[in-house]
Amino acid sequence: MADSMMYSEEMFVFLTPDASETFLTPSELIDKLKEVLSNYAKAHQGELPHDLQKLTSADAQAQYLLETHCEFETAPGETVQWYAVRLEK
Repeated sequence: MADSMMYSEEMFVFLTPDASETFLTPSELIDKLKEVLSNYAKAHQGELPHDLQKLTSADAQAQYLLETHCEFETAPGETVQWYAVRLEK
């Protein structure tokens, strides 16, 4: 039987195009993804990718990205990425 800790997502690393990395909790990552989506919408006259348009709230959109993606293209050739990581204590 697999250890349930294998599926625990207690921390994420968030990578930006300028090569910086930040460790975030799931709730902090949701906030960061909402910020990324807001900036994207401003830059694209409110248009989000089709799979996100069907979701009505910023929270739902960010949660959808967290659960189904590991990167988001913010501009042509520029992406932000996030990955679940396990930190040893």
